[in-house]
Amino acid sequence: MRTEVGIIGAGPAGLLLARLLHRAGVGCVVVESRDRAYTERRQRAGMLEQGTVDVLRAAGAGERLNREALEHDGIELRFDRRSHRLDFPALTGGRSVWVYAQTEIVKDLVGLQLRDGPPLVFEAEAVAVTGLDGELPRVHYRKGGREHTLTCDYIAGCDGYHGIARSALPASVARTFERTYPYAWLGVLAEAPPSCEVLVYAHSPRGFALHSMRSPTVSRLYLQVPADTDASAWPDDRIWDELDARFAVDGDWSLTRGPITSKSVLPMRSSVTEPMRHGRLLLAGDAAHIVPPTGAKGLNLAVADVVVLAEALAGWKDSGSTALLDAYSDTCLRRVWRAEHFSHFMTTTLHTDPGQSPFDTRLQLAQLDRITTSRHAAAELADNYAGLPISRQGHDH
Repeated sequence: MRTEVGIIGAGPAGLLLARLLHRAGVGCVVVESRDRAYTERRQRAGMLEQGTVDVLRAAGAGERLNREALEHDGIELRFDRRSHRLDFPALTGGRSVWVYAQTEIVKDLVGLQLRDGPPLVFEAEAVAVTGLDGELPRVHYRKGGREHTLTCDYIAGCDGYHGIARSALPASVARTFERTYPYAWLGVLAEAPPSCEVLVYAHSPRGFALHSMRSPTVSRLYLQVPADTDASAWPDDRIWDELDARFAVDGDWSLTRGPITSKSVLPMRSSVTEPMRHGRLLLAGDAAHIVPPTGAKGLNLAVADVVVLAEALAGWKDSGSTALLDAYSDTCLRRVWRAEHFSHFMTTTLHTDPGQSPFDTRLQLAQLDRITTSRHAAAELADNYAGLPISRQGHDH
């Protein structure tokens, strides 16, 4: 099979890239190792920046999002048994964030792709990429027990941290910068109406907690736990009791309980692989960078990557110029490192490190107090959380 852009991975990055390329008249094929059902039920992020919502709408993927997504005008910080609301539109000049699960975005994009987009091949495991330094690189994949080859002009690696694309970067070229945190998140889905209108980030002597939601009837909740935690060691009542303790404030507020339908442990780490381009291979999303979920940046960074990449590939198709492709890695990495910094700041400010001293805890509380009493500090957090501008052609718009 021959196409202009071979896309490995049908997560949000690969699917959105295919959608943007299709609308720009650039041919592409998406290969995905899993089947459609698995792809559409992978539980991941759920918080969308203003820019991500704008991109999805412009790409024609906003119909169900507009109907079902929950717009949020801020977040709530809790610490020292006090509660503080940050008003994002007032602090950012009108920008908001939206709750809309990644699973729903994938369903929307898969539907569009199968209806009127370029080929999307499920159960096609990419086993190698070759010819990256030539003019016609190839994706070798296995489907139905047979070997296949996809020949293209460029390969977009959107297959995640453990995918074949990232591992194809030569060791002499690639540099990976990583940090692993000594704690994880125990995440649960509960059939319980959300107990508040916005996300609640709680700093507590017992550890961090986050209250989120998936819909008006389903809550998504997280607890900081040791990195080696087994989710089965946490019965439902223990989870609810611990959430109650960490969200506790002086005043009239209670946590709505309900049946817990799923439990999972999420590791906390930061990782950036540079460069995001080598020869005819371009990395996007988790294949290039991982952020701890505290800053809600993972999915949004992937969207920013593919917007830049789609524009660069469209420029190459229209004019033959590779100028934007040559700038792709540097353009994206500026935004990536700013998001890594923000995610690290949110993580280290809100979590209790197992080895931290009382002095460290007081520093965290001082930082949180500053955010809630200084408009400048609050605006900086809100600006980063609601989303930095997506860089194009090497400039911030």
